[in-house]
Amino acid sequence: MECSFKNCNFSLAVLYNTGLKNIQFIGCKLMGLDFTICNNFLFSMNFQDCILDYSTFLQKKMKKTNFVDCSLQDVDFSNADLTMALFKNSDLSNATFAGTILEKADFRTAKNYSFDPADNKMKRAKFSQGQLAGLLDKFDLDIE
Repeated sequence: MECSFKNCNFSLAVLYNTGLKNIQFIGCKLMGLDFTICNNFLFSMNFQDCILDYSTFLQKKMKKTNFVDCSLQDVDFSNADLTMALFKNSDLSNATFAGTILEKADFRTAKNYSFDPADNKMKRAKFSQGQLAGLLDKFDLDIE
């Protein structure tokens, strides 16, 4: 509860019933973690300069979570609540967003995201014009 982890390697750790309240991860490697098995009570974290590739946040409530300068490749955010989340300078290559609440989420400096706006709740989410193509991938368009 209410602590910071700096430059730690938690890759493939088992988080069964772990409580994570107001946790800061800075410069950490958190590859392949299943956050779905964490305790839901007061679940809240922020990430800065972290590698979270191949992790899953399936159905987690993560309002106002910050992902700053993070690698989020192949992360599963299906059915998660990411209301007002920030994806600042983060790489979302092959990340899954399906049935995800992304209302007021900020993707303006995120890169490599690709998801269907019709399959997610996105009211007032923020995007940059240069990255909008990631919202049209399902149409297989040639955008130049």
